[in-house]
Order: sequence, then C-alpha cells, then structure tokens
Amino acid sequence: MDYQVDQAVRILVRTPDVLRSLLGEAGPEWTNARTGGDTFSPFDVVGHLIHGERTDWIPRARMILESGPSVTFPPFDRFAMRDASRGQSLPDLLDTFEALRSRSVRELKELDLSPDLLQRTGTHPTLGTVTLSHHLSMWVVHDLGHLAQIARAMAWQYRDAVGPWRDSTTILKP
Repeated sequence: MDYQVDQAVRILVRTPDVLRSLLGEAGPEWTNARTGGDTFSPFDVVGHLIHGERTDWIPRARMILESGPSVTFPPFDRFAMRDASRGQSLPDLLDTFEALRSRSVRELKELDLSPDLLQRTGTHPTLGTVTLSHHLSMWVVHDLGHLAQIARAMAWQYRDAVGPWRDSTTILKP
C-alpha cells in the first residue's frame, strides 16, 4: 500500500486511545514491565512517543518541505524519555501524548500533501536520502511497532505463569 495521509491518520489518531485503554488502569506491575535488560517498559514507550512528537515526525516533515536534502535531520535520541519522564505519572504522560498527537495530526492535515510533495527528499543522519512518504509511513509503523512492544512486555510478565503454553505462543519467544 502506498502512503496516503487519510489512511495514516486513521491509525495515528487512535494510538493515544489504545495506550489509554491498555495502560490507564493497568498498574505499575504492568506499566513498568520489561522483557529484560535495557528494553523499554510501557511507561518508557509512552515517554518515547512523546519525544517523537516533539522532535521527529512533524518537525522532520517540515525540514523536508522547507530545506529538502540540504539539511540533515538532527539525530534522534531514542532514550531521551528517561530523563524527560522521570517523576511524571503515567496518566500525565498519556495526557501529554494525546495533546501532542492531536496537534501533530492537525498539522499533518494542514500540510495538504500532494503526491509530488510526498516524493520530496530529506537527509536522515544514518539512512541517507528518504522521501517524505518514507518518513510519514514510518510514523505509522513506529506507532504499531511500539504497541506490539508494549503487548510483548506485558505478556512477558506471565511467561512462567502460562506453564506448558510458553513455547507455543510467539509473543513469549525470546
């Protein structure tokens, strides 16, 4: 499927509601869950998504439209949420994400992107040349990937409790 703003928006506008439904009343034993090591907890993911709203998706889209490939995107600090989220509650993070996402989707629609604009290019610091269509498609995939990551971190908490089913479910495979 080729990128289309209206199709992307259908997913992007739902992410805050999905997060709130899944995490809002879950409790810290679920929301601080990890699959091990330096992996993201659901709490971390929400903070990471907030950082992306502030520094990545729309800001980089504007860079592509305004500067093209002549200006390289600033590197994205995928761990910036660890300091930014410290001391905040999950409900506060969910509220912040919802407000930022609402603004981002409004700005995306206001860009009134034509097929020609979607083919404009920018320069990613590690990937090189990317089109606006690539970038905006990744926004949707990024959301879906982190929703899957949250589900995996939560399911991981019952990896021993499921007994003999552990090896037969893909979400619990290392």
